[in-house]
Amino acid sequence: NWDEVRLDADESVQPDIVGSMVKMDVVADGFADALFSSHGIEHLYWHDIPLAFAEFRRVLKEDGFVVITCPDVQAAAAMIAEDRMFDTAYESPGGTITPFDILYSYRPFVKANPQWMAHRCGFTLSTLMATLKEAGFASIVGARRPEAFDLWVLASKSPRTEEAMQALAKDYLLPNYPLN
Repeated sequence: NWDEVRLDADESVQPDIVGSMVKMDVVADGFADALFSSHGIEHLYWHDIPLAFAEFRRVLKEDGFVVITCPDVQAAAAMIAEDRMFDTAYESPGGTITPFDILYSYRPFVKANPQWMAHRCGFTLSTLMATLKEAGFASIVGARRPEAFDLWVLASKSPRTEEAMQALAKDYLLPNYPLN
């Protein structure tokens, strides 16, 4: 029973709102019950992450929450530490993904698309959760899927009990993965 409003910097995907995560001034304060950010934050420079997270908080209602999924650089780094930078991490619908692609972007995609689609920063689960806490999110839970090379985090604008966060995580994160 959600009404989806999509914001994207790429006009070609026909979002409801063309804009940037770091400056969502066309979105009113307290507009959204929830925000879903899928594989977007890694395209920002590190110094822009606090700006984006502040915008996420601003557009959320007081009891709102954000779900963020992004690449897990810790899982990619494990393969790189084994000198497997260009070995297959996993197969995507678009092709073979390597640790290099996880860190810097899927090479064929970036070659064919605007350079702003390149990855400019990355996260481990602990750094993503700490950065959300620094941005003022009150309650945070997250999970890693090392075999899928991704992170999933749910952060609430207002304080919630552990039980409430677990219930939200069950509905919006990965129910079969241990939460931190």
